[in-house]
Amino acid sequence: MKLMYLTANPEAAIIAENAGVDRIFLDLEILGKSRQIHLNTFISHASIEDVKKLRAVVKKAELLVRCNPVHKEIKSEIDRIIADGADIVMLPFFKTACEVRAFLDAVAGRVRTVLLFETKEAVECIDEILSLEGIDEAYIGLNDLHISYGMKFMFEPLADGTVEYLCKKFSEKGLPYGFGGIAKIGEGLLKSDYIIGEHKRLGSTSAILSRTFRNEVDLSRPIDDFKGEVELLRRREEEIDLWNETDFEENRRIVCEAVDAIVHRITR
Repeated sequence: MKLMYLTANPEAAIIAENAGVDRIFLDLEILGKSRQIHLNTFISHASIEDVKKLRAVVKKAELLVRCNPVHKEIKSEIDRIIADGADIVMLPFFKTACEVRAFLDAVAGRVRTVLLFETKEAVECIDEILSLEGIDEAYIGLNDLHISYGMKFMFEPLADGTVEYLCKKFSEKGLPYGFGGIAKIGEGLLKSDYIIGEHKRLGSTSAILSRTFRNEVDLSRPIDDFKGEVELLRRREEEIDLWNETDFEENRRIVCEAVDAIVHRITR
């Protein structure tokens, strides 16, 4: 899988790149992010000037930039992002094919594009959206998607089949896709050890490294060896590559039971 590391810090980007991270992810999304203000989630404080700063230091990894949702200045925003060196631009929080078309028109084939599916409205019109030309990849944003469906835990859409439904749609179109976030091995409310199994079962080819890789949550094993933590993830991938169908079914059962238990704990 392609591992993505979320940062606007050039020094952190260099460390992540040297550790084997495939993509440096710069998040410029600000418009509408107040919807998450009550949650313990990441809200970017990056600025568009950070594109050029990261481009200057990122040499081996790809530079992916998440722009704002479609707005009246989206064309000029994307022009600047591309001019300053982004390899890939991601569109967040869209609800209609019309919004996606405006984004694709603004990019105009100059760089690769990723659509971030994170609203129930986007799920409901997925066929119309995926019929558009110019989409290179898709990603499922579990934070906003679970909120959109009124769920309590971000991995509920993974357990209830929503993620699988979307993955099948992407696969039918021949698009690479990924979903959610992955914590350090052995960590996370839902252990990354099992989540990686679901990525493999569903054909996912990318994942964002969670905030445990920035020492923002769960300090049971603080990051002081980024490369070592990435190697642990890669080792788990290699183990799962040897699984058979029964192994994947058992892992799926474990994930669903764990999600149910977490939701019960949250809501009781």
